[in-house]
Amino acid sequence: MESCDLGGRQRGPIWHRKPGPAARRGVIVNIIHSVKGYHSKTIRFLNVAFDSSGDSLLAGDHQGNIYVFDLNGNRFNLVQRTMQACTALAFNLRRKTEFLVALADYSVKCFDTETKELVSWMRGHDSSVSSISVHGSGRYAITTSTDTAQLWDLDTFQRKRKLNVRQSVGIQKVFFLPLSNTILSCFKDNSVFAWEFDTLHCKYQLPTPVEGSVLLYKVFAVTRDGRIFVAGGKSNHLHLWCLESKQLIRIIQMPAKVRAVRHLEFLPDSFDGGSNQVLGVLSQDNIMRFIHIETCKLLFDIGSPEEGISTAATSPNGRYIASVMENGSLNLYSVQALTQEGDKPPPPVFKAVEDWSKCTSEANKLTMRVTSGTSEQPWKSKGSKIETRLLKLQVNTSLENKENELPGGLNKKRLQALLKGFGEYPAKYRMFVWRSLLQLPENHLAFSSLIDKGTHSAFVNIQNEYPIKSRKLLRVLQRTLSALAHWSAIFAETPYIPLLAFPFVKLFQNNQLICFEVVATVVVNFCQHWFEYFPNPPVNILSMMENVLAHHDKELLQHLIKYNVTSQVYAWPLLETLFSEVLTREEWLKVFDNIFSNHPSYFLMIVVAYIICSRAPLLHCNQTGDFEYFFHHRNNLDINVVIKEAYHLMEATPLDIHPQRMLDDFIPLTKGQYPVFNKYPKFIVDYQTQERERIRQDEIEYLRERQLAHELEAKAQEWKAEDEAWYRKQELLQEAEEQRRKMLLEEEEKLAEQRQRLAAVKRELKVQELQFLDASRRRFLKYQQDQRQMELKRLDDEIARKASMREQETAATVQDVEVRRMELESQRQLFEQHLIKDQEAVTKGMKEEVDARQRRVDLEDHLVQRLMEIGG
Repeated sequence: MESCDLGGRQRGPIWHRKPGPAARRGVIVNIIHSVKGYHSKTIRFLNVAFDSSGDSLLAGDHQGNIYVFDLNGNRFNLVQRTMQACTALAFNLRRKTEFLVALADYSVKCFDTETKELVSWMRGHDSSVSSISVHGSGRYAITTSTDTAQLWDLDTFQRKRKLNVRQSVGIQKVFFLPLSNTILSCFKDNSVFAWEFDTLHCKYQLPTPVEGSVLLYKVFAVTRDGRIFVAGGKSNHLHLWCLESKQLIRIIQMPAKVRAVRHLEFLPDSFDGGSNQVLGVLSQDNIMRFIHIETCKLLFDIGSPEEGISTAATSPNGRYIASVMENGSLNLYSVQALTQEGDKPPPPVFKAVEDWSKCTSEANKLTMRVTSGTSEQPWKSKGSKIETRLLKLQVNTSLENKENELPGGLNKKRLQALLKGFGEYPAKYRMFVWRSLLQLPENHLAFSSLIDKGTHSAFVNIQNEYPIKSRKLLRVLQRTLSALAHWSAIFAETPYIPLLAFPFVKLFQNNQLICFEVVATVVVNFCQHWFEYFPNPPVNILSMMENVLAHHDKELLQHLIKYNVTSQVYAWPLLETLFSEVLTREEWLKVFDNIFSNHPSYFLMIVVAYIICSRAPLLHCNQTGDFEYFFHHRNNLDINVVIKEAYHLMEATPLDIHPQRMLDDFIPLTKGQYPVFNKYPKFIVDYQTQERERIRQDEIEYLRERQLAHELEAKAQEWKAEDEAWYRKQELLQEAEEQRRKMLLEEEEKLAEQRQRLAAVKRELKVQELQFLDASRRRFLKYQQDQRQMELKRLDDEIARKASMREQETAATVQDVEVRRMELESQRQLFEQHLIKDQEAVTKGMKEEVDARQRRVDLEDHLVQRLMEIGG
């Protein structure tokens, strides 16, 4: 497959080697537009359109770059840069070099591809233009948005008519019918009207579809002869209308994988006279399937879930299909190569026989299912293995006991009896029991060699897809997956291997060797035949389970078939996640206690048992989304009942449909070295591995070249910037010099004017100064006179003050003399009082002394008398 990177080029070749008719998957060339720089990125293409010849292709990206690709001349040319994203394109105008482009600002512009000039600018829409339809003559165009449709004359670029509708209704699409003057308008309420182009009179309205087949129309397509009209929407049904009879002639039912139709496109044929029979249907899974509308056979498809298609266009000559991919690139397909691939012998497929006798309504009579038309091959049974297994049952009991002996001194029969009695193993010894049941070899050296190889390239960025909060758990998961990928290349390509391994990683995160060997043992024994149809789900395993379900609960299976729910919906999610999405931790451990203790077919039986035990809620589901939700979320279900039902299925299932006859007995991992695991289509995995390595090498080389180009570009930009800066600096200096010269002249003129004004001011100041001096002199004389008067007044006041002081001093002296006299008088009186007191005291003393002497004399006389009396 050729690849063309437009890069920064405005023109160049599309491919370097002319592609042959047998291009891989029909792809002639893959066109991308990458921008190199510090932050390299890819500019996404949005819309494509062919010209009326089908040999030129117009493509627009989200930055407004419009390219023309000449498929015959092997050249591309950048014809316009609109600087905004385009929403619709048209390249089949009357003037072959002109094209219409609808832009994000709700306007429509017409450009010329040769002159690259704007021809006209048409405005009038209030919302984004979703489609542009051009009349067969190329002279008129209809632009459609959600609220209005406008008819334009492309000769004068004037608006001729405008169709407005209520906001509650809304317009889906308005377009010209090929080879006629009829305009078809499709509204969001499923009404379809046909209008006469000249008079705009309503010609007819399509009737409401029959009861039971109503779907909301979203996308439309018409054959080149304008006779067949196809409509689709959010369903896997397509309505085919005959516009001549105005009748719904057929309802086409697409495969169950199709849940909604996003785009419809008829594939022209040079020999069908315009009555196109091949219809391209782009569905929600980004795959475009091409079917024959008469036989309802699936002819071929383009795109894949990994490389999805966003929109597509077919060339009028029926030679090319151009598709805008989900990654923003542009793929050009060869219809010849695609039809050659469709003519190859198809691979075997499995089909379920359905009873259509109950479909009696008118809608069901019109309904036709799209089928692949591929041959069926019967399932090959493994009769030899059955015989070997039956022979083993005839061996003596001692050999049987030896086979039941497990490492660690355990016995499988006793463990099964213990499990049957208690329903689960003791939590304390569960890990030990599991290691014994799985007979893990614990190959430390072999595991170390796998770990030493490092992180596998497929799981380098696993945190982006599985953002686990615990960094330790994420690291263990990454190492375990890398070891699995180094052990067998299939695990690097298997998308569900992280889902399968995660429960065991979480359980054994502290022992990575045991974790790896448990996952490897589960893959080898309990995932037998899973990878034979890689990269598809294991159709053989799913068919086995469907057969078991059909035998034990046919009503439930018919209900699932009725609503197009396949085993990939109701069984595969449980298998690929190992029940981790629908069970709690305790329930999951209990289930795997039983799975590890039984034959590998028990794993499939417990899936069927889960479905059978859920029959009540499943029978009430009638939407595909409800079924998908049920098998991806936890449900109110007793797990013990499911386990018992699984044992019942193991015993009650007939031998001819029992999975045990298709699956080998449990085989543990070999000691020393792990066994070779190559039970998968090796060429597919090797091819994908080689492609990944090639892409990685190309990416490294591209990054190196981009870095070199970036450095050269940066250096060139630096030199260019320096040159521009130098010239800019010189220009700025010249401009500055000129400005300074002008400023000097202006300053000199201003200075002269200022000098004149200054002289005048000086004269005025001199006069004012003289006047001021004269006034100052007069004021000084007056001041001296006032000062003298004030001095005289001050002398008079001083004399008066001194006279007053003298009088006050005289009065004070007189008062002092008077006070002195009074003091002397008081002192005299006081002195006289003291003298009188002293005299009185002296007199009193003398009187007391006299009295004392008298008493002493009297006493002596009394004593003498007494003595005398005593003596006598």
